Amino acid sequence: METHHRAPLLLDRKDVVLVKPAKPTPSKTLSFSTIDNDPNLEFVCHSVYVYKANSVSSDNGSADHDLASKLDGQADPARVIKDAISKVLVHYYPLAGKLKRDGSDGKLYINCNGEGVPFLEATANCRLASLKYLDGIDVETAEELVFDFPSKSDFGYHPLMFQVTKFPCGGFTIGMGLSHSVCDGFGASQLFRALAELASGKSEPLVKPVWERERLVAKSTQGPLQSPVDKNSLASSPYLITNDILHECFFVKAETIKRLKMSLMKECGDHEEMKGSFTTIEVLGAYIWRSRFRAFKLNPDGNTLFCLAMGIRHLLNPPLPSGYYGNAFVGSNLVMTGKDLNEGPLSRVAKLIKESKKHASNAHYIWSQISMLDKVRELNFKIDSDNGASMVLTDWRQLGLLEELDFGWKGLANMIPVPLKMFGFVYLCIFLPPCNLDPSTKGGVRVFVSLPRAVMPKFKEEVHALSQLGTDHDDIIVPMLEPAILI
Repeated sequence: METHHRAPLLLDRKDVVLVKPAKPTPSKTLSFSTIDNDPNLEFVCHSVYVYKANSVSSDNGSADHDLASKLDGQADPARVIKDAISKVLVHYYPLAGKLKRDGSDGKLYINCNGEGVPFLEATANCRLASLKYLDGIDVETAEELVFDFPSKSDFGYHPLMFQVTKFPCGGFTIGMGLSHSVCDGFGASQLFRALAELASGKSEPLVKPVWERERLVAKSTQGPLQSPVDKNSLASSPYLITNDILHECFFVKAETIKRLKMSLMKECGDHEEMKGSFTTIEVLGAYIWRSRFRAFKLNPDGNTLFCLAMGIRHLLNPPLPSGYYGNAFVGSNLVMTGKDLNEGPLSRVAKLIKESKKHASNAHYIWSQISMLDKVRELNFKIDSDNGASMVLTDWRQLGLLEELDFGWKGLANMIPVPLKMFGFVYLCIFLPPCNLDPSTKGGVRVFVSLPRAVMPKFKEEVHALSQLGTDHDDIIVPMLEPAILI
């Protein structure tokens, strides 16, 4: 892969301050749902939202121009967002408190004390255009635009933090760190949308936040913990265990996905059990799963696991309220031998993924999975993140992450997750919508993976081969340069 040389990003950082709610908020202790309490979710997810300068600001000027002159006549984004955080915390007041896992029962609690949210303001030395608005930016650069606040103490730690970085062109980035124990991707999107609404002048969020974590509380399942697949039966790879992990992003065009769907439908032929249409997540998920198997050189006699994170907000009876911002998903699990995955028809893999989704939509299955998670908490069971035979796919394309979230600046250009904490997990794969820089990319999918260095070349070959399906090499998938990589 071609190496891109860029001038280093340098930041002038102010001191971290605590942004408190704009009004007095309830002082109480809140408990969490069974899903929230999963110890595998107790980490902070970082993401960066990239905003272009307003049209009155030139993006063609020198990076040496004073930032204040670029913002002449406009509000300071750091001040606007800081004020909006203060307002949004009135509605999302638990996030201004401290999160803690109780030592006696192992359950999470949040102390709603109004202490505030850590906030960092920074100024960059270059234009956002020189960083391609973080489209395919390297991990080391992206990590400069978020921060981790090491605040664990006897009183707990902050579940939410923000960094606003201003650029000489008038654009800026918002780096958000949010505990996965408190929100899933849907909840994080709801929070960020509320922040934008209040920053743009609305008096309150369009969607009122709902805590009500008791709606998803289940008693622990009886007997031993039942894993989707026996760990001893999982296929093994010669490339594990290693800490030498690369983060990569691949953009798959809409036309490529369409050709893959058509190919698999043609492959089904007259097989009655395989008839029916396929979704993008079914065909692309199947292809990526098989590509990973080949790249890891897993033994064909072992088992492989495909787990799709499925939202359950509208699958429950009654459905969860629209403002519920806690974790609300279960895993749809599919197990295949390596040989079946690698040598059988890919259309059958896609069909099995479709069937596993349908099975996971059943209320009985959902509640059995939630009950199992309470056993996971009791045993403090942690997922083996070093096992290349397991793939967990989370799809962020429907979360509205790249819709126009107006802070008073219209140019939302991009959103990227940042692998500061969670993306060392080699089992994780994320589907994201394309960034807003190029309208021709509409309908495509960004695929984010974290894989051992020795595995990545073969994986690139497999994904590159997808671009050649049914075409004369006119639609090549281009890997981005070690990009910043769900809820």
